[in-house]
Amino acid sequence: MAAEVEYESVLCVKPDVNVYRIPPRASNRAIRAADWKLDAPDWTGRMRVTARGKMAYIKLEDKISGELFAQAPVEQYPGIAIETVSDSSRYFVLRIQDDSGRSAFIGIGFGDRGDAFDFNVALQDHFKWVKQDNEFSKQAQTPDLGPKLDLGFKEGQTITLNIGQSKKRDKSRPQSTGGLGLLPPPPSGKIAPPPSVSSTNNNTEPPTSGRDIGCLLDLDSNDANTLVQPNPPNTNADLWGDFTSDSNQISALFS
Repeated sequence: MAAEVEYESVLCVKPDVNVYRIPPRASNRAIRAADWKLDAPDWTGRMRVTARGKMAYIKLEDKISGELFAQAPVEQYPGIAIETVSDSSRYFVLRIQDDSGRSAFIGIGFGDRGDAFDFNVALQDHFKWVKQDNEFSKQAQTPDLGPKLDLGFKEGQTITLNIGQSKKRDKSRPQSTGGLGLLPPPPSGKIAPPPSVSSTNNNTEPPTSGRDIGCLLDLDSNDANTLVQPNPPNTNADLWGDFTSDSNQISALFS
């Protein structure tokens, strides 16, 4: 099986960084950048922060040729490989190592506070990813020892599904006819039949008061259901006699 190849990625690049020789630490008190010769840096160049796998590398390189001046491997942050100072946020203590494994402590500083902030955030983001990756690896290697929920059917167990659709009854509103609503039923609960206009019974006799109204109705002797129409009025009668007698008077009003 071939070994997994690790690629190097660039986390941060800052074109200007100053390097200082720092005195040996005499006690456990905090480191102060004011103790360094800040106005006379021992070396000035470019800083490039890279990552290969879970390791980060702080590389100090020449601005023009890119030749490596010093390198600091960082296994964790914050840690012994890089420390902050107590009196400024632009200066750090860096532990550099050569190929033979020898190490030394130097001071580095940025002229701009924003460059120092970017350098700090780049290291924090990388090791935050390393922490999450370690947690995922532990979860993958550790089996789930808790009880498992068995959702399978036991032997002979059945299940019943009701797939019927529910019927919805739509309540229709009564339509109003002629501006009048439907009449409520009588209190007894029985609906009275509508009054008949004409009876089909052969024994029904026409009302005796039919002679007093304009239309004369009578029952024929051959067909009891046949209505006998009244005689038409005399069309030869002079219906316009009164109008013609006064026509001359009416026309005189419009003359």
